[in-house]
Amino acid sequence: MTPCIFNWSGGKDSALALYHCLQNPDLDIRYLVTTINDAADRISMHGVRTELLLRQAEEIGLPLYQIRLPEMPGMQEYDAAMRRHLAHFKSEGISHSVFGDIFLEDLKNYRDARLAEVGMTGIYPLWKRDTHELIGEFLGLGFGTVIACVRERLEKFVGREMGEELIAGLPDGVDVCGENGEFHTFTFKGPIFKNDIRYKTGVKVFKEYKAPKNNDDNCVINTDTKPDGFWYQDLMLA
Repeated sequence: MTPCIFNWSGGKDSALALYHCLQNPDLDIRYLVTTINDAADRISMHGVRTELLLRQAEEIGLPLYQIRLPEMPGMQEYDAAMRRHLAHFKSEGISHSVFGDIFLEDLKNYRDARLAEVGMTGIYPLWKRDTHELIGEFLGLGFGTVIACVRERLEKFVGREMGEELIAGLPDGVDVCGENGEFHTFTFKGPIFKNDIRYKTGVKVFKEYKAPKNNDDNCVINTDTKPDGFWYQDLMLA
């Protein structure tokens, strides 16, 4: 079996990629690895509370490895931290790192280059699949996910669970899986979980910030240095 870490964002693409990995007898997933905004105690970029992340890991039944970072680390700081953690995994005999990326070539190249520095290799179970097909498979398998944050112009979608009606209502140019960073999600039910995760919604807040160029958020490299505005829906355990 191939020993792997799984880069877990808590969202739908991670959930579907993990589902496929767990069906593959050749892969041995040792850890779910998640980057955390240490100041906010939330998943980086997604803004989901760590308490929900911990519940996901518990219901999946895999150890959670948290990489805690400052709110807005510079690229040198980020790369140095990730290199340390990857070297630690390599020292444990872990040779591969799994991601839920779909079609962002720059992001994949970045990940592969960083992994190569420590002698590890990337695995991409969803790579180059059609995103409409992926979201259809995700929902058909019985997964459920709620939109946790969106770019400013998509405010009306934040806090809503994804289904056919919501997908049909997405504006032109918005990828149905949010692969371009349009939105991020929290997955609360599906075949990878022993039990559904009951959640409730709190306040909705707007934040604007300048993302470091080429920084990683478990899903997207942001190549735009202009300020980004995001709406965040607070989610809590019910």
